[in-house]
Amino acid sequence: MMVAKKPRVVIVGAGMAGITAAHRLHTASSGDHFDLCIVEASHRTGGRILTSEFAGDRIEMGATWIHGIRGSPIHALASDIGALAHDSCPWERMDGFPSDPITVAEGGTLIDPSLVVAPITSLYRRLMNSARAGDAPVDPKRPGVGQFLRHGLQEYRASRTGGSGDGGSRSTDWNLEELEEAVFTMHEFTERTCTSADDLEELNLAAEGEYLDYPGDHITIAQGYSRIVQYLASALPRGMIRFGRLLQRIEWRSGSDDDGGDDGCRDGGPVRLYFEGEHSAMVADHVIVTVSLGVLKAGLGKRREEGSGVAFSPALPVFKREAIERLGFGVVNKLFMEMDAAEGGGPFPFLQMAFAQEEDRRRRVAEIPRWIRKTASICPIYDSSRVLQAWFAGKEALELEALPDEEVIRSIHLTLHAFLPGVATRAAGSVDRRCNGVGAAPTYPGRISRVKRSGWGKDPLFLGSYSYVAVGSSGDDLDLMAEPLPRRGRGGEPDDRDVVSPPPALQILFAGEATHRTHYSTTHGAYLSGIREANRLLQHYRYTSAAL
Repeated sequence: MMVAKKPRVVIVGAGMAGITAAHRLHTASSGDHFDLCIVEASHRTGGRILTSEFAGDRIEMGATWIHGIRGSPIHALASDIGALAHDSCPWERMDGFPSDPITVAEGGTLIDPSLVVAPITSLYRRLMNSARAGDAPVDPKRPGVGQFLRHGLQEYRASRTGGSGDGGSRSTDWNLEELEEAVFTMHEFTERTCTSADDLEELNLAAEGEYLDYPGDHITIAQGYSRIVQYLASALPRGMIRFGRLLQRIEWRSGSDDDGGDDGCRDGGPVRLYFEGEHSAMVADHVIVTVSLGVLKAGLGKRREEGSGVAFSPALPVFKREAIERLGFGVVNKLFMEMDAAEGGGPFPFLQMAFAQEEDRRRRVAEIPRWIRKTASICPIYDSSRVLQAWFAGKEALELEALPDEEVIRSIHLTLHAFLPGVATRAAGSVDRRCNGVGAAPTYPGRISRVKRSGWGKDPLFLGSYSYVAVGSSGDDLDLMAEPLPRRGRGGEPDDRDVVSPPPALQILFAGEATHRTHYSTTHGAYLSGIREANRLLQHYRYTSAAL
């Protein structure tokens, strides 16, 4: 009696999308339906999820937040497995996002919270809420978020009666509009880290209305984000995940005349995967590709010649290549700093930094390096923690990756001296009292002894952090990212109607945060995409009626 061969499914990547897809396929049939394998280039699971510890605190080097708790599959899973329960280790943002900032202008001017900070913050939030509600008017000549935000600030100023004033900063020569500009720019810097867009002019305004968070609080996971992936992976048979397999090339059958491949009758399936080093090639009926958009981009460009990215043979079809090229994929890094508390010093504040504009040479502190100047804040990772945190995006995030620890620490000290100038004069027994009538800028209560930072941009396994819809792309490109290959036409027919024998279906499937139209850039988007592609295969073999 012949035993039917199980379809061979190889999943590329053991991050959230890949582990979720494997978990769904394995548990849906108790392992009976598919011959499953995950190939992972690194020696750990998680991908861009990486929980670590620093100075006795639990920190997240990658994914940090559950973006809304009502309806979120990540929150439901974390709750079910007890990952939200507090253990013995304090964790990043265990008390939520800080709500009591002090905002200081470069040079040590404490900015009036009621006259400047609150109105500008409220304006910025209204503008972004409008963008995300889909209500923002789009300028066809400059369709980016940056233009919309700047126009909103101009209208705000034009609607105000009276002079520019001094912004309440009586002991300095900052005027109201200059302080407003600095605070508004500070919020734009935060937006860069939220979206990963280096330049907000390149962030598609029209697409902001499609992005969705789940309702409810945004929270972090007490036992770490890695706990979620570890739980899902624990249900998989030992040996299913093969570590240290760096994929270099995928051969598949497109059905076109210029395939350059064989007739698809390979032993084991129509897809073949080749890896770096001495690892044997693999064959499969189906491959679920979950590598980052950065790796896919590298596979299309010059970096492929340098050994980065994944090559496809035959090349990916035009619709897929163009979607990969149009979508944005940025770099966001986190810097953690351990603070040595000074004797008698209080806790470090939630410091919002309003930098002087580039052309304002008079107020700019020359010692502050360029790579820090687009950082919005430095704050403890929870109230009273000795671990401070700052976020970096774009070119500044990449520069941070390249610097030695000693230079990072020196630069942070120079920046803190410029914004909390009490540290510079404390040794002489005095405190800088440049204030605005609401109190002096606080003194810095200690020094930075060591740092730990992420490095997603130059890591060849990721080449960035998360995706965004760039100007020139749209949500349609995210849908195109999710389309399997070979592409099927209407009625399930292949696009190439001249093909006598259609190529096998669903050879290459795509999952990951950059394949979800409304939840891109998030872990729950990656999770949902893994479920989607697993369900696609289950339905293909009529193993389930689950909705895609």
